[in-house]
Amino acid sequence: MTTDPMERIAAALERISPAPMQAPDFASADAFVWHVGPDRLEAVPKVSRVEMQLLIGINRARDTLLENTLQFARGLPANNALLWGARGMGKSSLVKAVHAAVLGQGLSLKIVELQREDLPSVTRLLSLLRESGERFVLFCDDLSFSHDDQHYKSLKAVLDGGIEGRPENVVFYATSNRRHLMPRDMIENERSSGINPSEAVEEKVSLSDRFGLWLGFHACDQDQYLAMIRGYCDAHGVDIDDATLRAEAIEWQATRGSRSGRVAWQYFTDLAGRRGISV
Repeated sequence: MTTDPMERIAAALERISPAPMQAPDFASADAFVWHVGPDRLEAVPKVSRVEMQLLIGINRARDTLLENTLQFARGLPANNALLWGARGMGKSSLVKAVHAAVLGQGLSLKIVELQREDLPSVTRLLSLLRESGERFVLFCDDLSFSHDDQHYKSLKAVLDGGIEGRPENVVFYATSNRRHLMPRDMIENERSSGINPSEAVEEKVSLSDRFGLWLGFHACDQDQYLAMIRGYCDAHGVDIDDATLRAEAIEWQATRGSRSGRVAWQYFTDLAGRRGISV
């Protein structure tokens, strides 16, 4: 038994330190969620998805993201993508639908969901994924930063990868309501304060510039809104005439004070429930 105090301290630290994380069986699922405390990747047996053909009014974003993802899954160069814009217009649904479409073409691709608050752990996650022979879409939904939020520095590890570079087998997709990932008034405040305010602004705003693809999502018009609902009805076997659907759906959007893909789905869910049809 050692009597050296430093050796005893080192041995004690080794005993209480967490064991290195073991990679999961990536063959067991196509989707995983990253958790911390302790670090682990949990398999998702069934991903909650909307079929791609039911995503109305986002054809350009759909085609661009699908082509980028196919390139990546085939081992070719691909860009990180920022899907930004109106709430409830299918940003996260598109990411999941594109993943399913790639799998449907017989290609192997894993999707790993990362929560914004867990961004400080992303270096550890990237190290784990880098060692795998699989290819991964690292997905962060509803990404944004507030004043004095330092998580954006961790995001640079995903987008740039530091001295090692971003792992060749990882591409990063994020959704946000904000094009520059932070409130406009916060950007303007930083521009108007400080001795050299441009540096503070540039450090944060330049984050969005690190995404090779910017895909904008805009509020739908009434025809698109009704077409979304009709698509859901046809796909799930809900029989309703056009006049009734139009009257009820417009009344539903009026009570919500908004019109979007999410509102369309919420109305359809209510309709299917009233008709006794599971979705």
